[in-house]
Amino acid sequence: MADNPPHVVLEARNVVKTYGHVTALDGVDFELRAGEILAVVGDNGAGKSTLIKTLTGAVHPTSGDILLDGAPVHFKGPLDARHAGIETVYQDLAVAPALDIAANLFLGRELRAPGLLGRLFRRLDKTRMREEARRAMGELKFRLPAIDNPVESLSGGQRQGVAVARAALFARKLVIMDEPTAALGVRETGQVLELIRSIRDRGLPVALISHNMPNVFDIADRIHIMRLGRRAAVVTPKTHSMNDVVAIMTGAATA
Repeated sequence: MADNPPHVVLEARNVVKTYGHVTALDGVDFELRAGEILAVVGDNGAGKSTLIKTLTGAVHPTSGDILLDGAPVHFKGPLDARHAGIETVYQDLAVAPALDIAANLFLGRELRAPGLLGRLFRRLDKTRMREEARRAMGELKFRLPAIDNPVESLSGGQRQGVAVARAALFARKLVIMDEPTAALGVRETGQVLELIRSIRDRGLPVALISHNMPNVFDIADRIHIMRLGRRAAVVTPKTHSMNDVVAIMTGAATA
């Protein structure tokens, strides 16, 4: 008997997004399966970022359906997607450099002190946040300096690690990452890729936008290729080479 296909956690069906006479997405389908890292690749203007923004509520589709665990969803904004268990890591990181690592992990979701101090005086439970931050970083096996160090003292790769760890800490369904290694060196890129693997190994699927083909082939289970606002193909590193993927991206070949 054949194995059942993996459960589809996040899905888009025939999604269209137009801006006046410009069509950014032209009937795109998308499936992120449980337990996988799905890379989303394409040339500039292919529709990658618009697709991801549509999936996370930052952009509203003109038509089409988005489903989470098989149920239709209609996100009014990114906060709705976050409440549904979807965490997104953007290129700009959205960290507060002057705050420490623990405060950045809980940015906007700070833990209050128990009792009246927390409810009435809104005092933060900094001890608990630091303990939770150490635990999260330990589970992800990502090395950082002392958890009370300010983020501005960290390297670019370490700052990216904080942003990724924050997503992993709060995501219940999946994590989406937009070019997480774009501005990093080789060593720091390797650290972030290991962090992404750790998230997948903990049971959260990851959708990864990247222009870096070696990274994509190093880490992705499947590759979703965008071209001219459409899904051109979905392939795997086992069945297609980097040259094959680039050829599909540019229209020189089909899958």
